[in-house]
Amino acid sequence: MRIIKQSKSIVWQILEELWQTELNYKGMRVNLFGIPKFNYNKKSSFKASVYRMKRDGFILGNTSGFYLTPKGKKYLEKKYDSLKQFSSSFSKDSKKDLIVMFDVPESKKAEREWLRWHLKKFGYNMIQKSVWVGPSPLPVDFMSYLKEIKIDKTLKTFKLPKAYFVK
Repeated sequence: MRIIKQSKSIVWQILEELWQTELNYKGMRVNLFGIPKFNYNKKSSFKASVYRMKRDGFILGNTSGFYLTPKGKKYLEKKYDSLKQFSSSFSKDSKKDLIVMFDVPESKKAEREWLRWHLKKFGYNMIQKSVWVGPSPLPVDFMSYLKEIKIDKTLKTFKLPKAYFVK
């Protein structure tokens, strides 16, 4: 597994910690030093997130310990896979001559956020919520990965006859 440096939700942090840690102290999985990694979050946020994860079948357990379920492991593996990273080959002053429009369904929210993050990384600017303009062409391996994660059909690209200038 690879760790990706970007902001993660508390749910993501809890699932990741349960995946990577086998130690248990007073009902809480801990790292090798016996220290939980959730000290900087509000206790109420932590409790609410644990409740939702139990309700959704991602974890099982009680105050004597929590365990990641097969559904939780599958969710976490999907998250790791959907976070595949691509580097940008575009310079900051590349001409913006490609419009990208997408309508990724709510069931693929993580993929939609990943797509937005990469468009920003590639130097794209948002015109509307799901309409972006930036340099072309999008990398071939990036487009192949969109097909692999099954969001390629939700994305349309339009080549502009002249560059678009962002104000």
